[in-house]
This record gives sequence, structure tokens and C-alpha cells, in this order.
Amino acid sequence: MSEKILLDPTDIRVLQILQRDASLSIAEIARQAGMSQTPCWRRIKKLKETGVIRQIAGIVDREAVGLNFVAYAFVKLAVPSRENMETFDKLVHHWPEVTICERITGAVDYLIKVVTDDIKSYDTFLRLKLLDGALVSDVQSRIVVHTVKDTVALPLREN
Repeated sequence: MSEKILLDPTDIRVLQILQRDASLSIAEIARQAGMSQTPCWRRIKKLKETGVIRQIAGIVDREAVGLNFVAYAFVKLAVPSRENMETFDKLVHHWPEVTICERITGAVDYLIKVVTDDIKSYDTFLRLKLLDGALVSDVQSRIVVHTVKDTVALPLREN
């Protein structure tokens, strides 16, 4: 588990601005945060170096690029051993269809979000990747019919 990094109110403001639009110039981020450019740049650099800002990426509209099918799959390993969990963890990193993978508690071992072109592509993913071999014993899928909210922004608040 990561060590918590103490953030001051200015750090929080800068992070809130970046979560809304990371393509803004340093000058605009500084203006919105109420500070000058050089300290703003240094602060962002420090947030990157400490791992608070993990990466900066463009967010692609999945439907605009033809990825019209989303399902959440509850995955149960045949044997939930440390070795099998490590194997599964490595596998999902090689599957571009899996956009989120969470190891969870309860009757199943993982919850994964799978994004594909259509239901036929999802079926192919299930048969040829997820259920290929004896690692996974059960998959329960929930198909998304409508996305109400989709954000990567965390609920940061100033103390």
C-alpha cells in the first residue's frame, strides 16, 4: 500500500484543475489556482515526482471510436491461490479489452470492466482469453445498457 502524501489546499486546487483539463497551459492552471507560473510548474513537477500524478493522458470517447459494448464480469478463479492470482493479474495486463480490474472480496475474486466493439467481440474475449485454460472457473457478466456517469476525476477536497 502506498504511503499517503500530505497535500495542502493549493495542491488540491491544482489537482482539481488538472483533473478537469490537463491540456491547459501552466499559465492558465496558475491563473485558475491563484498563483504565479513558476511555483505552479514546480508544484506540478513535485506532484509527478512523488507519484500523486501518475500519468497525464487523453480521454477517448469509446463510442466515437466504435467501442459500443461494455460489460462488467465477476471472475472466480478455479483455485484462488497466490500463484493463480499473480498469474491472472499478469494476464489482464495483456488484454486491452480489460480497462479496469479489481481484486475483490466475497464469492468471486475479481471484477473486470471489459470494453469491446459488440457482443460478438465480447463472446470472443470470453472464450479465447478469459476462459482459455483452467485458471478461471466461473464468469458472471453484467451488460451495461446505459452509462450515467463516467469520470476519472477523484473527489478531492480541500481540508
